[in-house]
Amino acid sequence: MIRIGLLTSGGDCQALNAAMRGVAKTLFNGKEDVELYGFLDGYKGLIYGNYKMLSFSDFSGILTKGGTILGSSRCPFKNMREPDENGLDKVEAMKHNYYKLNLNCLVILGGNGTHKTANLLREEGLNVVTLPKTIDNDLWGTDMTFGFQSAVDIATQCIDQIHTTAASHGRVFIVEVMGHKVGFLTLNAGMAGGADIILIPEIPYDIDKVVDAIKKRNERGSRFTILAVAEGAISKEAAKLSKKEYKKYVAESKYPSVSYEIADEIFKRTGMEVRVTVPGHTQRGGSPDAYDRVFASRLGAEAGRLILEGKYGYMVGYVNREIVRVPLEEVAGKLKMVDPDASIVKEAKMLGISFGD
Repeated sequence: MIRIGLLTSGGDCQALNAAMRGVAKTLFNGKEDVELYGFLDGYKGLIYGNYKMLSFSDFSGILTKGGTILGSSRCPFKNMREPDENGLDKVEAMKHNYYKLNLNCLVILGGNGTHKTANLLREEGLNVVTLPKTIDNDLWGTDMTFGFQSAVDIATQCIDQIHTTAASHGRVFIVEVMGHKVGFLTLNAGMAGGADIILIPEIPYDIDKVVDAIKKRNERGSRFTILAVAEGAISKEAAKLSKKEYKKYVAESKYPSVSYEIADEIFKRTGMEVRVTVPGHTQRGGSPDAYDRVFASRLGAEAGRLILEGKYGYMVGYVNREIVRVPLEEVAGKLKMVDPDASIVKEAKMLGISFGD
């Protein structure tokens, strides 16, 4: 008999269910005696002992279902060592519930913060296997995370649909794409959607150069310009501020987001009408695309194989088109960012896309 715990933590995304299905099917097909426990709402379920036993039928029909059948929540890593409002030691509570259920392993699906806590639990002696989930694709140790490609598809579709109205009215349109710290989603969706200007956190922009790119399009006879802007895009001036100064700058800003600030600056300098579209959480919602269904299933299957082999302390990743096992301590606390000198950025510039730098 093997007993496995499952939880999904952090922001939800497409293919979480597909990945869990991959784990479960591999375990059920590889061993007759399997008990699966799903912790509800992420680490909260593990902390407070909220869980349910899962059967084979619970994983039927969820390959195409978005979100997570277990629910999720954000439990910041920085607060994990702090007692809750009732004085409960969260780490000890998680360990207690793990041992109470006599688990052989805990399978954790999540992003950066989730992996920090997963590694903490590994350091505390628990058997842990993780799967890389995030629409930002910013997890260290893997070329791809599930949820990313589905989010790219949705953001791209938004830019596609903006094209017709932008061309009809001769306006500047800004599509604000998710991504506070990294720009993989904006970069890929911007290229796929034919954006003229792409602004990402890793390449601070000069608003004058953004405006110049718009003016050059006008001079060539283009009636409209589309900008794909990451929600974490930052100007060269703001990038020079300290972390504390930047937080104050954002808090005191009159704009709801950087896209509206950019829109205002473009209008002041050109007089052109500017519209902002924010697809927001639609980017992490709905059914996973075909790529993510296959990808998440493969990752889940490998996680199941790790458990059957009794090998723990790994994140299942994807490097050079192959599924790999990455030691968890090499992943936790590291952020994968867009390299400003990456070939994809250079190729985008060759296509005439401006990054405002």
